[in-house]
Amino acid sequence: MASSATRTPRQAGAPQHDAVPATGAERPLRVGFHAPMKHPDHPVPSGDRTIARLLLRALALAGCEAVLPSRSGSFNATGDAATQQRLEAEADAEAARILTEGRGSAPFDLWFTYHSFHKAPDLLGPRITEALTIPYVVAEGSRAPKQAAGPWARGHALAGAGLDRADLLLVLNPRDRPALEAARRPGQRIAGLAPFVDDEAWPRLGPSRRTKGGAARFLTVAMMRDGDKLASYAVLAEALARVAGEWSLDVVGDGPARARVEALFAPMAERVRFLGRIDGRDALARLYAEADLLLWPAVNEAIGMIFPEAALQGCPAVAGRFGGVPSVVAHETSGLLAEPGDAGSFAAAVERLLADRGLLARLGAGAAERVAARHSIAAAAASLRRELGALRPARSLAP
Repeated sequence: MASSATRTPRQAGAPQHDAVPATGAERPLRVGFHAPMKHPDHPVPSGDRTIARLLLRALALAGCEAVLPSRSGSFNATGDAATQQRLEAEADAEAARILTEGRGSAPFDLWFTYHSFHKAPDLLGPRITEALTIPYVVAEGSRAPKQAAGPWARGHALAGAGLDRADLLLVLNPRDRPALEAARRPGQRIAGLAPFVDDEAWPRLGPSRRTKGGAARFLTVAMMRDGDKLASYAVLAEALARVAGEWSLDVVGDGPARARVEALFAPMAERVRFLGRIDGRDALARLYAEADLLLWPAVNEAIGMIFPEAALQGCPAVAGRFGGVPSVVAHETSGLLAEPGDAGSFAAAVERLLADRGLLARLGAGAAERVAARHSIAAAAASLRRELGALRPARSLAP
């Protein structure tokens, strides 16, 4: 989006966009929702898609009418310059279309972008919010100074300019906050939004489905692709090769790296069952409820939505201490955290719980209590209602 990329960010101390006249408190706050990494209707499941859908649901519960003005994306996997040029040109045309279609009306009361970073900067929000003079909100925006030079330098600059412009930054991953705070301009608000699960949509089966005694049942739920996912599976296979005792592992997931994942677990094939891709909540809830322990090394994981999903069924986790994972797996409360990428540390955590079933049961109860108290969709909706409402004192959110 060459034309908007050259605009300077709003000057420090510039007024918040709170003077747009209300048209009646009975109308919900109309939110233009955009996910430049992966839109909510994307056919391939992922954590990004899950969180985008959760945010749409939470916005509705918060009294907003969220619409998707565009399903375009800006993901540049390699930082290729030609790809970046194409994405910016497409975004330029898309922004012009949205503004043209909304001419003569106020199509949005605010713009809400989920996940803007150097590989997928928001190329629409800055331009549209400037043109419409409306508030701009970014959830899970991140700054990566190491990317200021190199293949993603352009994406880094665009993502940074968008974050400079935003009125409100909502932080889902606490690891993102220090960099955001360091670059925060006067008048910009930064607020936490705890990762959450749509607990109202999941069946609650609970720990009663678990078999008492006998071999421990482990569960892993993750896509199978190159990069961090495959690296996580490699750590898990290495760790489980060291774990003595009676156990079995169910693996939910599929993808282009499936053959390599299966090869990693070939030495323990009699203990491991590959179930493929499972999307339905009922089927996944049963697996979470029947498992004694969710296992995922979470290499470079931003958050890991499988952890609160499992916690709904009282299933604790052993996870790698990466990124925002500690915000959803509380060490010694709802699971155990292993050292990042350390198979030995991971194996030791698993063996500790195999040897102490009382601790395992306590962590399961703690996981269920914690997700209800901190990670429910009602709590997220309340946070969104409060933070978005503060941007627009002239307009109230619908009840």
